[in-house]
Amino acid sequence: MTRANDILEMRKDPPAVSALERIASALEKIAGAQQDACDFSAADAFVFTAGCAALMPVPRVNRVDIALLRGIDRARDTLFANTLRFAQGFAANNALLWGARGMGKSALVKGVHGAINRRLAGSPSFKPLKLIEIHREDIEGLPRLMTLLREAPWRFLIFCDDLSFDGADTSYKSLKAALDGGIEGRPPNALFYATSNRRHILSRDMIENERGTAINPDDAVQEKVSLSDRFGLWLGFHSCSQDDYLAMVLGYIEHFGLGGDPSAIAREALEWSAGRGSRSGRTAWQYIQDLAGRSGRAVE
Repeated sequence: MTRANDILEMRKDPPAVSALERIASALEKIAGAQQDACDFSAADAFVFTAGCAALMPVPRVNRVDIALLRGIDRARDTLFANTLRFAQGFAANNALLWGARGMGKSALVKGVHGAINRRLAGSPSFKPLKLIEIHREDIEGLPRLMTLLREAPWRFLIFCDDLSFDGADTSYKSLKAALDGGIEGRPPNALFYATSNRRHILSRDMIENERGTAINPDDAVQEKVSLSDRFGLWLGFHSCSQDDYLAMVLGYIEHFGLGGDPSAIAREALEWSAGRGSRSGRTAWQYIQDLAGRSGRAVE
């Protein structure tokens, strides 16, 4: 009776009630209280926030047309075919795009998403493929996101850019369970694409530390590198040649109608890449931004 009387007394105390309400609200946020059902017809792309299990619509996706991505033809065609099968309701693999920085890994994922929706837009039974970005720091919320999507009448491409794990970070275990091995498994209407500079996603230090300290080193290492095995499709991206780099630059120039002397542009573009110590799609785009700006043009 004493506890019941205490509760009754607290209800008579407005400051105490207010404090309890604030505590309850904070606990709901920490626990990731589910928000109202998402209106997936509001946009074709969303960003997932794990803290409140919310999907925020993205009215305009920052992407490059897939036709402008040069020097990655094999990866482009393979990822497009895999995504097309998924969008049409057929079997498809999770994909890991790994390798050299600036070579169009994330641009390819976004470009393929846009190209698939344009290609299938005329089909009477087609519903737009939804792109959902989950940030690296929210990856532990991936199982919850999968639950939110499982019963939705859409197909979802979940995308995590620059996925990697360092030090004592154990959140990769949540990713392993969500992709393959959990009791529920990956929903049939969801596919997971990730980009990383590392082929096995985990840092070399994490793997080497396990090898040096574990009772059974090989078992410990296998447990760590098995994360990348959850991706049925591996696409490697490597530093491009000078010819591929110049093809990227000239492709952008033709697309945006910038004009100019091709030999002078090639010379400038090579000087630009030398100043940055790399040749890549990102470097080519940065040069185009500079060239357009000097020409009094805007490119989007």
